[in-house]
Amino acid sequence: MSLDSASSVRSRPLARPQSGGAPSAWVRSVDWLLVGSAVGMSVLGSLLIYSATQGKLAHQGLDPQTFLKRHLVNLVIGLALALLIQRFDYRLLRAYTPILYLASLVGLVVVLSPIGKTINGSHAWILLPAGFSIEPAEFAKVAIILGMAMLLSEKHDSSSEPRNADVGLAILVALVPMGLVLLQPNVGTMLMIVTPMLALIAVAGVKGRWLVAILGVGGLATYAVVQLHLIKTYQVQRFTAFVQPTLNQRSFGYNTTQARIAIGSGGLFGKGLFHGPETQGRFVPENQTDFVFSVLGEELGFLGAITLVALLAVFLWRAISIATKAQDLFGRLVATGIACWIAFQAFENIGMNLGIMPVTGVPLPFVSYGGSSMFAAWIAVGLLLNVHMRSQE
Repeated sequence: MSLDSASSVRSRPLARPQSGGAPSAWVRSVDWLLVGSAVGMSVLGSLLIYSATQGKLAHQGLDPQTFLKRHLVNLVIGLALALLIQRFDYRLLRAYTPILYLASLVGLVVVLSPIGKTINGSHAWILLPAGFSIEPAEFAKVAIILGMAMLLSEKHDSSSEPRNADVGLAILVALVPMGLVLLQPNVGTMLMIVTPMLALIAVAGVKGRWLVAILGVGGLATYAVVQLHLIKTYQVQRFTAFVQPTLNQRSFGYNTTQARIAIGSGGLFGKGLFHGPETQGRFVPENQTDFVFSVLGEELGFLGAITLVALLAVFLWRAISIATKAQDLFGRLVATGIACWIAFQAFENIGMNLGIMPVTGVPLPFVSYGGSSMFAAWIAVGLLLNVHMRSQE
């Protein structure tokens, strides 16, 4: 693997606020539509999380604002990470990508050790003091996008497409953490890795036979996993509930059934924030994380749901625009991978709330409660801003 020459990197210094007009120049260079849409989704998520948790905590004699306070702390840390990352030229960050990738692998290995904790069937978390936890798989998504983008953007002898060796190595970069994630087991996160992986390969100009081969191998692997009974019982039950939603509505299909009832009862304007019977009656489990969209549909109705979807659409529009205007292939691939990751994860989360996708346990980006998910999403914002600001130099 080769990196951009040091001279080409040094010729473009980092953009840092200086005296005089530099701060205003920084303000003008920021994509405020991207930032505004992400902040809007995060603020909306804060309200929904507070509504989903305050009644239960009060009933237990605890501080009703516990989850809200933690979520706001996570949001502030996420904003700080985005500000930090956008300051360092992504072309310099490229040189540290192997270190970031190896660090993500270490996290995935550590979580499989006795240090890791099992929550909702997945051995995917490391518990921290004060009730916080970290999920290394969330950060692995970012590391995989950076690692694959670095390899696929390599050009040799002015070729129009990556070498087969680089493509194979890029696929391996994704497969290793995918294997570790499957050991947790965390099928939902693995699917969130597959989508940007395919997008990066397609955008990099790789020959179509690679995509066909990947899809073929993936299909065979899925068939083998099912036939060898390598998936957990609760994962089979989730898929069964998706295929046959009218069965077992009081057992493993209960969550999705209650989520659809909550969303359907919201109507056009909703029941009002903090006044949803399903939400406040705690009929929908995990409605501050996986099923936060059900809170939105019930309490803010169709208009609230459309507002969130509109904010998400603005975010994805700006991410794609940043990808198309990037100065180099590496920046274009990073922005493309982020756009595909956020788009598919949001579609999967909203889809499982509506019953059009199977339950996989993935959070709604920027909205669901969870520090690791929030940090990873805002790191993605920082990378997008980084590519955008350097494209204007």
